Amino acid sequence: MNPETSPAADASLGELLSQLSTQTSRLVRDEIRLAQKEFQDSARHAGVGAGLISVAGLLAVFGLLTLIAAAVAALSLVLPVWAAALIVGAVLLVIAGVTALVSRRELEQVTPAAPETVTSVKKDIDEVKGAAHVRG
Repeated sequence: MNPETSPAADASLGELLSQLSTQTSRLVRDEIRLAQKEFQDSARHAGVGAGLISVAGLLAVFGLLTLIAAAVAALSLVLPVWAAALIVGAVLLVIAGVTALVSRRELEQVTPAAPETVTSVKKDIDEVKGAAHVRG
């Protein structure tokens, strides 16, 4: 297309700037709408995924409870039912205690924040302050 025959060639600088502003605004609005739609789709998938994970967790708990009942039933073949339930309950409490101790040890090793990042940001702030004092 020949530059002299294009509609923009006949437009004044003011008209071109107006078109640029209008087109830029439209582009930004369209990009924002697209980002909102993508976020909504992503959030919907995340919600469905979280719901399904919750159902899976609940079913796993039911499965574990059934296995515990089966363990009590199996032990009740050789012991009174109360003794079988007491033994299975005690074993579960021991497992829970060991798990709690291991998790406590792991939690004690957690740092409160990203220490390297905090140190780096403080160093950057000090350098900027130092540069400002040198200039000022």
